[in-house]
Amino acid sequence: MTDPTAAVTGAATRTAESYVEGAEHATPTEQGKSRSLWSDAWRDLRRRPLFVIAGVVILLLVVVAIFPSLFTSADPNLKNLTLSRDTPSGDAWFGYDLQGRDIYARVVYGTRWSLLVGVAAALLTVLIGGVLGILAGFYGGWLDGLLSRLGEVFFGLPFILGAIVILSVFRNAGVTGAVPIVGVVVLSLGVLSWPVAMRIMRSAAIAAKQQDYVKAARALGARPARIIFKHLLPNCLAPVLVYATIALGAFIGAEATLSFLGIGLRDPAVSWGVMISDSRNYVRVAPHMLLFPAGFLTVTVLAFVMLGDAVREALDPKLR
Repeated sequence: MTDPTAAVTGAATRTAESYVEGAEHATPTEQGKSRSLWSDAWRDLRRRPLFVIAGVVILLLVVVAIFPSLFTSADPNLKNLTLSRDTPSGDAWFGYDLQGRDIYARVVYGTRWSLLVGVAAALLTVLIGGVLGILAGFYGGWLDGLLSRLGEVFFGLPFILGAIVILSVFRNAGVTGAVPIVGVVVLSLGVLSWPVAMRIMRSAAIAAKQQDYVKAARALGARPARIIFKHLLPNCLAPVLVYATIALGAFIGAEATLSFLGIGLRDPAVSWGVMISDSRNYVRVAPHMLLFPAGFLTVTVLAFVMLGDAVREALDPKLR
């Protein structure tokens, strides 16, 4: 298994180049005012059914993650062995797992940790890759060469093998508790995936620094920091936003994969990946243990992919 976010590199890079080329060209409205690409994109997104559907699904998941007690009063960790592997019923809509825990409650509470891993890993990846990418693209020369070669080294690491090494080191160090365990998984995902974000940001920065507004700023004696923060960064965010949206869903799927292999999240953290891992030996006798967490995982990943595709098409002038 390679980097779960590597598949979006080409599309996002094309978005970077085409977006930067038209970012500074405002579109006149009927009232004579200028309209930015961001407002054009939002206007376009609101008319896309896939964006609306994906947005509603994601918004609902966020509400479930923040306020799980609104959707269930059951304790996700309460065990009752007399109910082991019971099928769905009026008392437990999704049935019970091997240890007699309410699967519906665990799916609801698992939404929090699954989304948290995806969001935190996407932010960490974009932060590391974005900073290194914009520096490499702006300064070029030996710094660009050094950072690009470093990125290629990390990009060439097998994702699963790298994750096994990182997570095994921390597990042997005795990391316990839900938050530290989640932090280690997020760290492993970010360390192994930042080269993709760096490539996207680097491509956007190289395209942006060739534009006339950047050349004019340099001619007026603007400092590099001002050029980066005022001119490059605002016009390089769109492709990174597209990448982060799609990568978020990919990271949720990656966490489930790692947990299924026994090296990702574990008790006391509850996630869909942990539930899928717990059910793998009971698919034939208790398929409901796998069906519901896998269904939530699939819908969530698809929602973020759909959202990312809609955002990419809306922000890319060549696709609108």
